[in-house]
Amino acid sequence: MMCACDCAPEKETPMNSDKPLITVRDIAWGRLQAPDLDAMEQFLVEFGMVRTARTATALYMRGTDPAHHIHVTEKGEPGFISVAYHAANENDLLRVAAIPGAMGIENIDEPGGGKRVRIKEPVNGLMIEVVHGVEVTAALEVRPRPLNWKPEALKTLGQPERLQFGPSRVKRLSHSVFATPRLKESLRWFRETLGFILTDEFYQGSIDNVVGSFNRLNRGDDEVDHHVVNCYESPHTGMQHLSYVVQDVEDLFVGHNHLKRINRYEHMRGVGYHPPGGQIFDYWLNPWGQMHEHYFPTQQFTASSPANIFSAPDAHDPTSVFANTVARPVPWNGGGSGAVSKAAALLAK
Repeated sequence: MMCACDCAPEKETPMNSDKPLITVRDIAWGRLQAPDLDAMEQFLVEFGMVRTARTATALYMRGTDPAHHIHVTEKGEPGFISVAYHAANENDLLRVAAIPGAMGIENIDEPGGGKRVRIKEPVNGLMIEVVHGVEVTAALEVRPRPLNWKPEALKTLGQPERLQFGPSRVKRLSHSVFATPRLKESLRWFRETLGFILTDEFYQGSIDNVVGSFNRLNRGDDEVDHHVVNCYESPHTGMQHLSYVVQDVEDLFVGHNHLKRINRYEHMRGVGYHPPGGQIFDYWLNPWGQMHEHYFPTQQFTASSPANIFSAPDAHDPTSVFANTVARPVPWNGGGSGAVSKAAALLAK
């Protein structure tokens, strides 16, 4: 697949960038497209999210953490639209807006508000939103799930809260995964533009034949998840899955049993354990084959945590159905030289 811009020939990818353009603070939301908002909402409720807002053309879902929303669906043909990341401040928005092809800083005309810059990542043409000032809400209280049993059955239960049935309770968005035929260039862009740093990388054959890479946020001494983005070598381009953290291991298994019990959605993989970062996982497909992961991390990392580089595990199979379940990007033609020149002028002041 050809790049959307005139990229320089591929060179060896540095592990991390000494001076990234910005260092994002967190991942904000994934934005998908689907033809039926009712069906998407039903899936996400059964998956463990809560509706925070809905319009005639878009659905906004949240977890129990304070973020206003962590999942957006726009009405249209199935596909991947974007992933959003939180900038540290508005000056970082100016820096991103100055990149050739980026849109200017715009008010987000959606529930939750805030400001953003949209840019087409130049290697694969993926839309990235860099946002700031999005509304923060109160966290949702997590209580034992009530038993919807008949009164006669409840009479003999001395401690009904021990019997838990129902969806997981999603807390927050953890990461996204992208498939790309141009892995090293993709990694270089994410590291140099958004400030991600390497956690784990694996290769096949020679050590320079990188086929997958896990990269995390850089929050200095503050602990973060094993990765905020994972990119892997693929003939396809697009989003492979979005990953959502649940309350604890029990919550993950309760949600797994619930989705199995209602038998409405395809189970892709799990429950399992990723050894590199100690993550417990469970993958499910919505009605349009867009993959969502229940995820519980058991390890956290700081900026000084050393990276591991190792041979690809046997589970890495680029020919598998799992690896080739990819939501293709929705075409986008944003940007403009006017926005770039205005942002560059502001930065120069």
